Amino acid sequence: MEAPSFAYSASSSSLFSLRKKPLSSPRFSRFGNTKQRNFSVRASSSGDSVVTLLDYGAGNVRSVRNAIRFLGFEIKDVQTPQDILNASRLVFPGVGAFAAAMEVLSKTGMDEALCSYIEKDRPFLGICLGLQLLFESSEENGPVKGLGLVPGTVGRFDSSNGFRVPHIGWNALQITKDSGILDDVGNHHVYFVHSYRAMPSDDNNEWISSTCDYGDKFISSIRRGNVHAVQFHPEKSGDVGLSILRRFLNPKSNMTKKPGEGNASKLAKRVIACLDVRANDKGDLVVTKGDQYDVREHTKENEVRNLGKPVDLAGQYYKDGADEVSFLNITGFRDFPLGDLPMLQVLQYTSENVFVPLTVGGGIRDFTDSTGRYYSSLEVASEYFRSGADKISIGSDAVYAAEEYIRTGVKTGKTSLEQISRVYGNQAVVVSIDPRRVYVKDPNDVKLKTIRVSNPGPNGEEYAWYQCTVNGGREGRPIGAYELAKAVEELGAGEILLNCIDCDGQGKGFDVDLIKLISDAVSIPVIASSGAGVPAHFSEVFSKTNASAALAAGIFHRKEVPIQSVKEHLLKEGIEVRI
Repeated sequence: MEAPSFAYSASSSSLFSLRKKPLSSPRFSRFGNTKQRNFSVRASSSGDSVVTLLDYGAGNVRSVRNAIRFLGFEIKDVQTPQDILNASRLVFPGVGAFAAAMEVLSKTGMDEALCSYIEKDRPFLGICLGLQLLFESSEENGPVKGLGLVPGTVGRFDSSNGFRVPHIGWNALQITKDSGILDDVGNHHVYFVHSYRAMPSDDNNEWISSTCDYGDKFISSIRRGNVHAVQFHPEKSGDVGLSILRRFLNPKSNMTKKPGEGNASKLAKRVIACLDVRANDKGDLVVTKGDQYDVREHTKENEVRNLGKPVDLAGQYYKDGADEVSFLNITGFRDFPLGDLPMLQVLQYTSENVFVPLTVGGGIRDFTDSTGRYYSSLEVASEYFRSGADKISIGSDAVYAAEEYIRTGVKTGKTSLEQISRVYGNQAVVVSIDPRRVYVKDPNDVKLKTIRVSNPGPNGEEYAWYQCTVNGGREGRPIGAYELAKAVEELGAGEILLNCIDCDGQGKGFDVDLIKLISDAVSIPVIASSGAGVPAHFSEVFSKTNASAALAAGIFHRKEVPIQSVKEHLLKEGIEVRI
């Protein structure tokens, strides 16, 4: 994962806590370099069950830790350059910005140690940015020099050809040579989330173990000897990803569970399970579901609708084949999210056994608690990331930011959307839009974007605009979904979760008019939400719009439609999905 810049403190176990004398970046050519090294490399004596982890404090590394532990290995965190050199196997799950990562590695002496370790052909696995840093340079806020071990420059995807950037989702690999760790991938999808990539060339061809097609062919993994690196996220790629990690951590192991046959040929459409989470009247955290955002039963007791326990349901949806799991803290708009320890614990416990991407939303904004202590939206988001979230979803705060941006035309850099995307990358920031239809007889009656709707309004109106709301749909704002989507893309959103209050809980299908309007207007991925009732609703939204994913909640919670049934239907309709 890449981000425009990184300037945030990390835990004491991260490289940010180290204070070493800065070293100049060496110049390297392939495995060789022109600098004398005084490092000694020896294998760790701490046993075959120990994995050394290079965590420099950016983003969600909890998922990698959980995957390693799930596979039965212990973790030793890098504290000094010598810890790298002593490692028997080293995993570098790079997240954040290329330049910031190189600065940290250089200042702490980790760049020298990494190059010495890799040049000695020690077991190494780089993930995402951990692959990109091995190259000579990156165009991300650059050019910025990399470690120089692999020839080539890391550049941004070209969105001018209609492909959405960031590249988010499950894509296929074209394996080009024996890579060892990819032996069980076959025709399976793996999970990518990035805006920058390295391109194949004659100079780096001998390194490439697989490529991926997304607008053009880019490098998805490299291998030389015991040195491996992947652009995708094995810790978020389900059973296939776990098999990749297992083969790296223990190459001689006999695989007890291998992934079944796959059908991957290109980027798949995603099916996402959403869990609306809130405390019930007894104080227990439950999954609920609204009917046009009303989550209470229409009974004498008027209790909160209880559809299950969040961690258990998330685990079940992972087993059922959900491509992502999204948690929405639906009372977060009025509560202080960092005071909501149960929600943080839900993320922590879920990420221990769910190895697909996790998104969390609700209440991500600046906040002052009852003691007068101020928390920035960045601090709130960072706590979610540290607890296991891969992406955070911003709702009401993004509406206010977009309104101000449209009014002034100025990016202040201070909004929650800008701060979080600047630190963690736009691929980690989802904007959730909650609009409702407003019918008009004449599109000239309003200054906002209107469309001709498929189904006329109650008085025969043929046109409508979509009014954005805040505070859980309770308050309408003078901004349309179209205007909001365009603004938040410019402010740093990497994905849009597009709801529709009119369709919520109705089971009559997604609002195709709305989803087509927004997915045609932006170049970032759009997730269709609200209204799914049968599998055919998913194929309809994918065939009639440019949505990258479709999300459902109630039909999954009530077991009316299994996730696998949705995917089987999509396959029959010729729509690529992960199986």
